[in-house]
Amino acid sequence: MVMAASVVVYTTDMCPYCVRAKRLLDKRDIAFEEINLARDADARSDLVAKTGRTTFPQIVINGDVLGGYEEVAAADRSGKLAELIAA
Repeated sequence: MVMAASVVVYTTDMCPYCVRAKRLLDKRDIAFEEINLARDADARSDLVAKTGRTTFPQIVINGDVLGGYEEVAAADRSGKLAELIAA
């Protein structure tokens, strides 16, 4: 049995890059869990501790931080995104 990749997208309200990242993942039929941190300061602090980043979105695949929209778009163009999802 093949396990699906674990993809988590951390977002916030009124974030155009969050919308773009989710749209790209949807276009590639990549299932993801969205965690909106707009109203959860503790969870936001946890994310910063985990990723070292304060910008949104943050995309985490199988526990590894990929980055934001620019990183996921670059990974998509290079084929790395498909490799990460298949791993």
